[in-house]
Amino acid sequence: MPAKNFIVAIELGSTKIKGIAGQKKSDGRIDVLAVVTEDATQCIRKGVVYNIDKTVQCITNIIQRLRTQLKSGIKHVYIGVGGQSIHSDLNTITKELGDEMPVTQQLIVDMMDQNRSMEYPEQEILDVEVQEYRADNLLQTEPVGIQCQRLDGNFLNILQSKRHYQKLNTCFEIAGVKIAELYLAPFALADAVLTPVEKRSGCVLVDLGADTTTVMVFHKNIIRHLAVIPLGGNNITKDICSLQVEESEAEKLKLHYASAYTEPADIDPTLKYDLDYERKVESSRFIDIVEARVQEIIANVWNQVSQEYQDKLLGGIVLTGGGSNLKNIDLAFTKQTGVEKVRIAKFVTYTISSSNPSITAHDGTMNTVLGLLAKGDQNCWMPEEQKPHNLFAENGESVAPGVAPAGGVLQPEVAPGASQQTIVPRDPNTLPPGAVQSMAEIEAAKSLAAAKAELEAEKQRLEEEERKRQEAEEKKKSGFGSKVIKWLSSFTDEE
Repeated sequence: MPAKNFIVAIELGSTKIKGIAGQKKSDGRIDVLAVVTEDATQCIRKGVVYNIDKTVQCITNIIQRLRTQLKSGIKHVYIGVGGQSIHSDLNTITKELGDEMPVTQQLIVDMMDQNRSMEYPEQEILDVEVQEYRADNLLQTEPVGIQCQRLDGNFLNILQSKRHYQKLNTCFEIAGVKIAELYLAPFALADAVLTPVEKRSGCVLVDLGADTTTVMVFHKNIIRHLAVIPLGGNNITKDICSLQVEESEAEKLKLHYASAYTEPADIDPTLKYDLDYERKVESSRFIDIVEARVQEIIANVWNQVSQEYQDKLLGGIVLTGGGSNLKNIDLAFTKQTGVEKVRIAKFVTYTISSSNPSITAHDGTMNTVLGLLAKGDQNCWMPEEQKPHNLFAENGESVAPGVAPAGGVLQPEVAPGASQQTIVPRDPNTLPPGAVQSMAEIEAAKSLAAAKAELEAEKQRLEEEERKRQEAEEKKKSGFGSKVIKWLSSFTDEE
């Protein structure tokens, strides 16, 4: 029986593009209906698209394979945005109120809009996480109604390279896949693996990926910092290649022998590991190679945690991702950072029902895509009768506007009577948590702002012309009146 109510999410990782479909039940459980993966090593590097054609092909394959498993059309999908080009920047907006005045909601909205209008060279603001406001010298999370003379608003802007963001949108546009919502993948992951207590009391979430390591710092339920480090598990594998083994063999050696930390007393100087049929390597040398890279990754992670929060991490450090499966990785973090409370999040906090081995493995590799699936709230199913033919198909059959081409993926919908290019941008300040505007919405917002500015300029021009006209009229009147007064005066003097 084809599924008729499901959510579809896609995660673009450095080594794999993952697609997942699932149903949300009334009791909060999520039933996973389909899971597919495509090799991304030839099209994505460090979470960033570098080959558009191959990425489009992977996305198309993901959608087609999901459709086959679901036996249903797909109207739209949820996408996770991540990768090396994402980072955060703390920005402060200040309002001088003069005499003590109560803070209004409109003032807060104006400050948020001013922050959103910040220009970053070659960077796009994807999302904004509001920090505390400082009303005079007091920190407040909800300052409306408080009287003060000066208000400072602190905003954590989540940025991404415009070029990479455009590439991502272009890939889905070419593939003909409609995006229901773009979410920041690290945010979806944090919601999926962190407990409310950890977010509130302060913690560091570390997603140890293949090519990148994502770091998020939380305190008092607020994200304080986000960074993506261009180092991951693949760097350890490549270091093992220095033993003159192929990368595929190095990966096997890492999985079999590698440990993030080994007590010096436990190192056996006589023990050797098999490299191939003829060669061996001393275990101490192998340990040194692995630990050197692990220490570099941990040092870079800890460097992202400012001293302001290093002693406030009551929730400790939470590790996840494929790299968290490395033996003794939690012990390595404790030894190097001094944080004794280190937890490995092998799976999400949601109740998931699935028989798929990649889900039941509970190895941390599916946490992000499951987090994206959990955030979706719109049915992605499309009835079979809505699947028309592709406008550009070789057989010449057409497709109706606003419905899906062959393959079951819906094209962008338009309002009745509107042009095909009409897009109404959503207010970025009212988006769901973790959601970001699509490139089309950003461009539409810019066009709308430009049109408003043009109308305002035209309004000011007309008002200026009217003012000058009225001034000219007044001068005429005053000129005529003065002449009459002078004539009457002369007439009176003669008498």
